[in-house]
Amino acid sequence: MSRFDVTVAGELNLDLILYGLPESLPREQEILVPEMLLTLGSSSAIVAHNLASLGCSVGFSSCVGIDRFGDVALDALSAAGVEVSTVRRLGGEIKTGLTVILPHGAWRNIVTYMGAISALQPEHLDLEYLRSSRHFHLSSYYLQRGLRPHIPELFQRLKSAGLTISLDTNDDPDDLWDSDLQKALAFVDVFLPNEREAMKIARCDSLEPALTQMAKLVPLVVVKLGAQGAIAACGGEILRCARTRVDHVADTVGAGDSFDAGFLSEFVNGASLEACLRKGNLAGALSITRPGGIEAFRDVAYRECFLREHMLKGEGTYA
Repeated sequence: MSRFDVTVAGELNLDLILYGLPESLPREQEILVPEMLLTLGSSSAIVAHNLASLGCSVGFSSCVGIDRFGDVALDALSAAGVEVSTVRRLGGEIKTGLTVILPHGAWRNIVTYMGAISALQPEHLDLEYLRSSRHFHLSSYYLQRGLRPHIPELFQRLKSAGLTISLDTNDDPDDLWDSDLQKALAFVDVFLPNEREAMKIARCDSLEPALTQMAKLVPLVVVKLGAQGAIAACGGEILRCARTRVDHVADTVGAGDSFDAGFLSEFVNGASLEACLRKGNLAGALSITRPGGIEAFRDVAYRECFLREHMLKGEGTYA
């Protein structure tokens, strides 16, 4: 018997979201904002938190600094039921990372202080802990600068232990999208990019050829399309899933990570691709109804009511 449904390794930091800023910031002028939120950030941690909130047993490995931001991040994961005993606290000048997000309606500025994010190394990970699971997930491939050269070997060792593996690269801040990713994809069962990332990785100008190209490398490719839902390619089959409609959008921070959590919560239990897509869209929709990537999942009564009501509506998948 596995200890966890899913283990996750990756970055652990906070998000500082400042609402109401103009798109162009004037120099040497103090700008006041009407709202702010300091919350758990980082793709890896949001996936872990929201997976646990959806009922999966989750183990999380990362590193943070010995500082208050690290305490807050760990407390948020623990409160959701994520097991964090292998998260390393790094001393010296290494501080917990921080991302500042400035939403502007349909788009946003994202500024990240890497800190402990890039300090994560293979020696910080307990392989026995990670493989005491049925599935392993990694996010933010291009931010894992210390771990990245070793990811193919890590995946290979986990795969040989019988785990299935999922990967969400997220953005490449250097906009290089290096081809070394293919070495890691050789061990991936579920690849979870968004539309822009898929086209960048495949170096295609449109989604269809990008999806076709990636489906030759990974058994299951799921591309998140934002307001258009999601599309998946598996064994020559293409399946589309319409988005879950909501009455109000607070912000889209963490929506893609929440989709990953919803999708994987069904995938690890052997659900159909259709059911996985539905749950992914449902979780992504839940996320955007509250600010930040985890706030809608933290409110148990609200989360359960939202999931129950939208499941009853039967918003579904179509070929």
